[in-house]
Amino acid sequence: MQLTYLEWASLLWFLGSWIGYGRYSGLKSTHGQRLQDALQIYIRRWIAQVGERDNRMVDTSIIANLERNATFMASSSLLIMAGLVTAIGSTEKSLSLFTQLPFVRFDPQTWEIGLICMTLAFAYAFFTFTWCIRQWGFASVLIGTVPNASQPHDECLELALRQVISLAVYHFNMGLRAYYFSVALLTWFIHPVVFMFATTWIVLVLYRREFHSRTLKALVSGL
Repeated sequence: MQLTYLEWASLLWFLGSWIGYGRYSGLKSTHGQRLQDALQIYIRRWIAQVGERDNRMVDTSIIANLERNATFMASSSLLIMAGLVTAIGSTEKSLSLFTQLPFVRFDPQTWEIGLICMTLAFAYAFFTFTWCIRQWGFASVLIGTVPNASQPHDECLELALRQVISLAVYHFNMGLRAYYFSVALLTWFIHPVVFMFATTWIVLVLYRREFHSRTLKALVSGL
């Protein structure tokens, strides 16, 4: 594979930024400063209320809505992958369609590498979202087994339900993160330096939304 040192560096920067930000976000969770950490507190409150009501329509509606969002994202990932695989199989035709675009590199190898990377990113998103869908299905079953208000509380069951819901939220977040970094991959077709700047910009956007967004402040204010 005849890539320049700069192209290799940009790909390593992209991969390192994706993995590195995930590790950084995970380490920061120990301090309870993330958007997801604030949401976990609300999830605990929600699960505590499930056993207090006999009518679970509200709970099942919430899960159905969240599962529907994950299903939409998984379906979108599959459609995008199909388009990318088609483009990989007809590189020359794909290149001819974009010859009029400014600032775009038209080297066949560069084009194929970019398409392959995007396909892998959306494949990761697809598998992550489908696993999220399954976890919401498991949560639906667990909600059906939570004892009614007149029966003794099952703390182990409530803990299992909370953990499954938390994992479903986590994997949905991972799938969305793949979409964010796929936006940076679009700039691979322009220049490796632009690609590195775009990757850094995506990391900054994710950081701000996860640690300093107004949504986080609103959630924290309700705790």
